[in-house]
Amino acid sequence: MPNDQIPLGQELRQAEDVREKAEHSRQDAEQERGSTEEHRMAAESARNEAEQFRFLAEEARQVRDQHREAIESVRVERERLREAGEAARLAGEEARAAAEAARHAAVDALNATADALHATLEHMKVVEEMRRTLRDIKDVHKGSSN
Repeated sequence: MPNDQIPLGQELRQAEDVREKAEHSRQDAEQERGSTEEHRMAAESARNEAEQFRFLAEEARQVRDQHREAIESVRVERERLREAGEAARLAGEEARAAAEAARHAAVDALNATADALHATLEHMKVVEEMRRTLRDIKDVHKGSSN
């Protein structure tokens, strides 16, 4: 009987060893499962953050595109204003040239009027001289007839 009990004790020890190994394996599996769960949660959190970053990047792209469009609008408006300014400058130059031409025309008209008045005055002097001469002639004829 003592031989029968030894193997039974060995079997019990072996069974206990197997049970302890199984328990260690189970604990390791639990830890690994917990670790795996932590990794899964960390991965899910990282995916959520990545999605938020993608969303923010998309918003930033939209803002950048709007900014680019606004800058383009400002550039187009600035170009339109430059063209309007250039047209106004040209119109001003033409107006200045027209005013200068009008001034010259007014001076020419004034000079022509002065010349005409001067000629009229000269004619009036000639006419007055002719009247005097006619009066003198008339007076001479009156005096000879008397």
